[in-house]
Amino acid sequence: MALDPLQTLDVIEAMENYLSRERPPEEIRKKLDLGYKIEGQSILILEIRPQWNDPNIIHEYPVAKATFVKSKNKWKVFWMRGDLKWHSYSPKPTVKSVRDFTKLVEEDEYHCFWG
Repeated sequence: MALDPLQTLDVIEAMENYLSRERPPEEIRKKLDLGYKIEGQSILILEIRPQWNDPNIIHEYPVAKATFVKSKNKWKVFWMRGDLKWHSYSPKPTVKSVRDFTKLVEEDEYHCFWG
């Protein structure tokens, strides 16, 4: 089940604001950039890099994820551990809005998202 159109607009606005603050300078974006994807009820924040030995191959590495739980009207927050599986972000497992999610990722108080 996907997000409803109004929620999708809120997500896009919040994520574009986040990217405008957090993306690296224009001159290095070919080597390192940030992006996001909306997949069903989830938002993924991605680190985008070219492959080390072939810059024509671009990889997207997921950093953080938020999944909307309609019954609770909250977003569940996840981070990807070294085992390449999503784990609940235990310091703050749920947030009320996408803006709260981006704030958590920006602050990264426990160094889970960006190491």
